[in-house]
Amino acid sequence: MGLDALFDTLDCLRDQPREVVALDGGLTNRNYRVTTPERDVVVRVSHKDDSLLAIDRSAEHANSRAAAASGAAPAVLEYSPEHSLLVVAYVSGRTFDADDMRDPGNLPRVSAVCRQLHAGPRFVTDFDMFEVQRRYLDTVLEHGFKLPDGYLDLGPTVDRIRVALAADEVATVPCNNDLLAANVIDDGTRLWLIDYEYAGNNDPCFELGNLASESNLSVAELTALVSAYFDAERPAKIARTRLLGAMAQYGWMLWASIQAATSGIEFDFWSWGMEKYDRAVETLAGDELDALLSAAQRPD
Repeated sequence: MGLDALFDTLDCLRDQPREVVALDGGLTNRNYRVTTPERDVVVRVSHKDDSLLAIDRSAEHANSRAAAASGAAPAVLEYSPEHSLLVVAYVSGRTFDADDMRDPGNLPRVSAVCRQLHAGPRFVTDFDMFEVQRRYLDTVLEHGFKLPDGYLDLGPTVDRIRVALAADEVATVPCNNDLLAANVIDDGTRLWLIDYEYAGNNDPCFELGNLASESNLSVAELTALVSAYFDAERPAKIARTRLLGAMAQYGWMLWASIQAATSGIEFDFWSWGMEKYDRAVETLAGDELDALLSAAQRPD
């Protein structure tokens, strides 16, 4: 089905003159800005079968609505499961890049919009990277997809981290879980968080650690982000965030392996994933690991 026919299936766009502009980004979907005399929206056109990546499009819709109710995300206007379409309000502004995320002036703003999302309605799904990583690994091994050298050797270290972090029972909050810089928009007044494919209730330190990983924040920048989020420097939370950031890198490597083997999108998924994996190894096999584990278990 062509784009025009696809958009005509939507109540909010049917039989209206429209201007359509393809948007950059989107490694599991295509995104279009569609402008009509009545509205300005983004239409996400997703693949019908994202089962290998464990993406639940109905949950994405429900979680996007909850995120919008928090005020941290744009309004959801329509969802068509039949055609895998999600329509959200277009936010006019500048999309962040990694340099924006590392800007000391933006770190408090980013932490504030994360707190806004985390204080909103709970999502319909949960997200735990330890569980997601195991599901992805099963998929990779079952299908014979490529793994980095030494990947499986780090399994016992990951188990150590999981057990250590589980000792402190943390209340989960609704998290985006995929806050790369391109999912943050600055409208000139405030920040917005978009894209809820991987959203779920989760440890807020995973949100911050994954965010730090995606923009390659230094330890000092991560510390500033976490301290702004918790309104104080919290050594245990900082260590927890660093460990969960490494876990994000370790887990998303498998996402990249699956995509490299199955996606029709022209993108070097393997190199993207290896960059994350190499940084994960720095933490998981590094000299600081024992100190981070100890710090994460101390009371703040």
